[in-house]
Amino acid sequence: MRRVLTAIALTGILASCGTAQTNSTSEVNSNNTKMDHKVTVGTFLGAVMNNDPETMRKYANADYIQHNPFIPTGLEPFIQMLPVLQENGTTAENIRMFQDGNYVFMHNIWRNAKPFGADEAVSFDIIRLDDNGKVAEHWDAMTPLVKETASGRTQTDGPTTPTDLDKTDANKALAKAMVEDILMGKNPQKITDYISTEQYDQHNPGIKDGLAGIVEAVEYLTSQNNMFQYTKIHKVLGEGNFVLTISEGKWNGTTNVFYDLLRFENGKAVEHWDVIQEIPTENLANDNSMFNF
Repeated sequence: MRRVLTAIALTGILASCGTAQTNSTSEVNSNNTKMDHKVTVGTFLGAVMNNDPETMRKYANADYIQHNPFIPTGLEPFIQMLPVLQENGTTAENIRMFQDGNYVFMHNIWRNAKPFGADEAVSFDIIRLDDNGKVAEHWDAMTPLVKETASGRTQTDGPTTPTDLDKTDANKALAKAMVEDILMGKNPQKITDYISTEQYDQHNPGIKDGLAGIVEAVEYLTSQNNMFQYTKIHKVLGEGNFVLTISEGKWNGTTNVFYDLLRFENGKAVEHWDVIQEIPTENLANDNSMFNF
């Protein structure tokens, strides 16, 4: 089975969610005060890891919408797939977790992840909570973990805590414009308007650090007639100086989803992580697409 589950318990947040698991949904939302969305997500995913359907039903909607193309939509079909995690000893470590309105977006490492097509993998996961604070929808993208990278960095290391929370909207606008101008090719000559010339820590395993690394990668891909093409931005999420863009495009002769996480300092991107996944067209478990935000 290629990929049977993508929402998973995240070991880095479960300790903070222990007390929250004892509260009922009505208690969480009493007096119109919403439980912190990150804690809600942690509680729900803790229940996933523990194969605890009762808690999952408490914190998620019955019509939970699934955008992982290999998982059926709906909460009950999702619950029925949980034993596969335990059978394979699959676990995940949360590296980063951010919140933008009703969306919580996460950067994770998977281990014993053979059900997902790799022994170890890296993913971005997005969960939307509804206006009542219940888990309502899930998107993700995953790529195999690479041990040796061009920059010497891993696919997940680097800062994890957002700063400049008052600049969230400005940084989201910067990230969107950067994708449009540089990756979609509207104004590629403006690259230094968006990317720092002094620091650009690169976590894509095939690209070296700095602007020079980007130029080298573009020249190589172009020489192979295999340069990736971004065609549409579907969503931009951010918290402070971290912004995640979710885009669609072409690469290797296929249609792909591109998740790009950027860290900004003083109005310039200084760090980049990404996950690129081919969008499947066969053996789909739902017809929700990997987008439809």
